[in-house]
Amino acid sequence: MTGTLKKEDEKMYTTTLCFLLKRDKILLGMKKTGFGQGKYNGFGGKIKEGETVLQATVRELEEESGIQVEERQLEYAGKLDFIFPASPQLRHDVHIFLVHTWQGKPVETEEMKPQWFSQPDIPYDAMWQDDIYWLPTVLAGKTIEGTIIFAENNEDVAEVNFL
Repeated sequence: MTGTLKKEDEKMYTTTLCFLLKRDKILLGMKKTGFGQGKYNGFGGKIKEGETVLQATVRELEEESGIQVEERQLEYAGKLDFIFPASPQLRHDVHIFLVHTWQGKPVETEEMKPQWFSQPDIPYDAMWQDDIYWLPTVLAGKTIEGTIIFAENNEDVAEVNFL
């Protein structure tokens, strides 16, 4: 990103994002409400006051899918900063995790409808546009760190930067 960040561009909140992997399959959830409605994504959300990133990841995964994990089962996969210049209040960074072992079976919740996909059949056209730039790298076992800048419509990707 070029130039100086304005006060309104400063990070507003921190979130988590978790993907369950089973052999060559990935569990995604169709977002039914709120930010990202109508898109497939991993499971996660905002960190509550007093929570650690790991605690929030465990809580959000259970709330959105019914799946239970322990913090030690979370595999750190990276961190991305999402910037929305047209809507600075949407700016957030996200800590990404993978999970290979868990307890329970995915269930539909008020917020998400889970569905398994073969990794070659991940529905990138029904996900956030940025996912195609980084999710394959994470699924290949590499850790990522970077910044995604969205266009004025808050949907299209304007710029991708990885460290």
